[in-house]
Amino acid sequence: MTQNQYDLRPWLMLVLRSVLFFALQTLIGLAFFSRGFTSLWEGAAAWWPITIILSDLIGLGLLVHFYRQEGSRFRDVFRIDRQHLKQDLWTMLGFLVVLGPVGFLPNILSARWLFGDPQTAADLLIRPLPAWSAILSLAFPFLQGLVEIPTYMLYVQPRLERQGVRPWLAVALTGFFLSAQHMFIPFLPDPRFITYRLVMFLPFAVLIAVVMRWRPRLMPYFGIVHVLMNLSVAVMFMLVMRT
Repeated sequence: MTQNQYDLRPWLMLVLRSVLFFALQTLIGLAFFSRGFTSLWEGAAAWWPITIILSDLIGLGLLVHFYRQEGSRFRDVFRIDRQHLKQDLWTMLGFLVVLGPVGFLPNILSARWLFGDPQTAADLLIRPLPAWSAILSLAFPFLQGLVEIPTYMLYVQPRLERQGVRPWLAVALTGFFLSAQHMFIPFLPDPRFITYRLVMFLPFAVLIAVVMRWRPRLMPYFGIVHVLMNLSVAVMFMLVMRT
């Protein structure tokens, strides 16, 4: 067994985001609970964009550090391969055609199945924030584009395979944990909401895991698409912010 097979860093990064999301939501909830909120989790629920920002900053620092330990640079995962530029752009365009229904339909269908009305799920997810924090939440899409997919698909997945994890299992693990982390942003002790947050992204997450394993050089384009997707969510907080 090689030294690489004892490396716990990929396993740490596989679960780290979920752990950070839950821990930070708990701390925020305790702060609001101490100020008179009757529910710890309800007090923290609106603040999940701030939870993501803090978690992404920690995750980004770790990725930079871990890549440096291996003698490489994290920023290189976003380098555009000019030799295959045209081919990659066409591939990404084809993926976007599939991305729409795979990313959108499970969200709507699971919300309708669990709540009867997708708007009910949306109201639990997007809650009014003070103006300053709603504006600050505009940072989370950019950090997500830098950290989320690179963590699971470019750092964790190939290193699990190097440790002997079968490719299909590495894809399944990274896809599952990418989806499962959403149960904690925000965390609400409601089985319907937990199930909704788990399954709404699951097909999309597995698809990304498959595509990124097949062609990791697509990361720069995925990063841009990911930022735009999350930016649409951040704008919703601007629309409902408290003035």
